[in-house]
Amino acid sequence: MEGLRINNDVLIDAMTMLKQTSRTFYIPISSLESGLKEAVSAAYLCMRAIDEIEDHEELNDELKVQLLLGIHDAFQSTEIIESIQNVLSPYRTALPAVTMRLDEWVALCPSTARTIVNRYIAKMALQMSDWVQSGWNIHTEEDLDRYTYSVAGMVGEMLSELWLWYDGTESDLTKAVAFGRGLQAVNILRNRNEDMKRGVDFFPDGWGFKEMQQYTRRNLEVADSYVADLKDGPALKFCKVPLALAHATVKLISVGGSKLTRDTVLKIVSRVTG
Repeated sequence: MEGLRINNDVLIDAMTMLKQTSRTFYIPISSLESGLKEAVSAAYLCMRAIDEIEDHEELNDELKVQLLLGIHDAFQSTEIIESIQNVLSPYRTALPAVTMRLDEWVALCPSTARTIVNRYIAKMALQMSDWVQSGWNIHTEEDLDRYTYSVAGMVGEMLSELWLWYDGTESDLTKAVAFGRGLQAVNILRNRNEDMKRGVDFFPDGWGFKEMQQYTRRNLEVADSYVADLKDGPALKFCKVPLALAHATVKLISVGGSKLTRDTVLKIVSRVTG
């Protein structure tokens, strides 16, 4: 396939960064085939880079909005790499490595997939800036749907486009949104205490853990259907892992737990990939 020239040094660094930032996605991404591995790694790390800005505990909201809008504009420019560097370089002492290396993650993506990834990164940065400006105000289920789309549902859409780009795998974009949304809802459940400590409440008005678990399970059921529809291949192999971990985490949370042990994670991965 054209457009799959790989920078092995950057790929090695990317996999190291993935392992440090997400054990959920490191495992399935590391198992992807060459070409698709670089595209999905680049996409995940770009999104993680801007997510770190949104969640940063020391940056004020005005600066967060400035940086996110700057990244949005950079990804729409003709000189993306240089524009990103101009936006981020003044803040290198404040921002984490995964964010400061955003330009490297962009360059890692195969050229023929870059249009897909860059479009979604720009869109996510813009919507994240809106959420920062609004103070993450979530009062209704519709608000929650908009938020979970902004930070994860569109990731499902992007992955579906990458499956199609790589080997023609077709999938349902509506179900793809539920796939991402369900995974994010699990994170909201798991991180409830930490979010409340920093003054952010993702639960709609009147909702408790029961209602959020119901919301999560509804989306995971659609995600199950999304994955069941995928043909055999790298997309199916990839999606099985985070979905199985999400189901196991919800089950654990329902009985008072919060985080799967490493041993449990490895057993689940072995079961769904064996």
